Amino acid sequence: MAESAACPVFQLGKPQYDQSSFLGRLRHFVNIIDPSTLFVSETRLTECIKLLDDYKHGTLPPGVSDIQLWEAQKIKQAIIHPDTGEKIFMPFRMSGYVPFGTPIVIGLLLPNQTVVSTIIWQWLNQSHNACVNYANRNATKPTPTSKFLQGYVGAVTSAVSIAVGLNVLIQRASKLSPATRMIIQRLVPFPAVASANICNVGLMRHSELAEGIDVLDSNGRVVGSSKIAARHAITETAFTRVVLPMPIFVLPPIIMSYLERLRFLQSNRRLLLPIHSVVCLVTFGLSLPLAISLFPQMSQIEVSRLEPEIAIATDCKVVTYNKGL
Repeated sequence: MAESAACPVFQLGKPQYDQSSFLGRLRHFVNIIDPSTLFVSETRLTECIKLLDDYKHGTLPPGVSDIQLWEAQKIKQAIIHPDTGEKIFMPFRMSGYVPFGTPIVIGLLLPNQTVVSTIIWQWLNQSHNACVNYANRNATKPTPTSKFLQGYVGAVTSAVSIAVGLNVLIQRASKLSPATRMIIQRLVPFPAVASANICNVGLMRHSELAEGIDVLDSNGRVVGSSKIAARHAITETAFTRVVLPMPIFVLPPIIMSYLERLRFLQSNRRLLLPIHSVVCLVTFGLSLPLAISLFPQMSQIEVSRLEPEIAIATDCKVVTYNKGL
């Protein structure tokens, strides 16, 4: 079929949109986190898998369009783990990250948090993140469960410690006005979650710094294992994990502090929680694809910046590595 601007020619296992541009990556990740795939029936999933198998084996029925094939691939990738071939538990799919994570975000941003409630919400948030990370892990190589537990414990400890510590400091800051104290207190989840995310990435992937990660030439052939590329991959991932919670935990408190002053909401306090929930949901839904689109998942680096043994092993000037998510 002829390629069009609206729908490119289908390529099995390839992204539908150009991954070298931010807009292409954004459209790609909006597809990945599309929550409508959560409601796909077992029958529809089976049909999509069969359609892709028919394409792979050259037995595709006549009349099947590229749009149908891209949609089938989107559904399969949203539900089936690419390495294990098993269905990912619904709350831990990337398409379920926003709908299942939003109630936790709402809880983290509730005003007048106690020490106990702060601990509970931070623990729930890091537990959800850990489950999503594990469910969507790279399963091509066996990874010790201890590595995931180490990342989980480190993330929970850092998130709870920072959140509780900052709350205690704010409560003791007698010079702050009640309104200022409330705004600052609502912003506490951001540094707590951001630092926990960095801790999680560092602990879960520290072995990559010691062993390196595979770098590929223009033909997709592995030319070596690079510690320098690993450092770039982990730095880019950590930066993404800091940018992701920024709008989620900074914008809703600012928006809500303004809305709460409106006369209408002051006389209808019961509407505050529903409005707060909608603000969190919209912010989360916009922030996730924007953050994970910052860098290509398959990033490139000049060979001259890598180890000498890799430069000797290839004639390519640029190699590719999987940054991860």
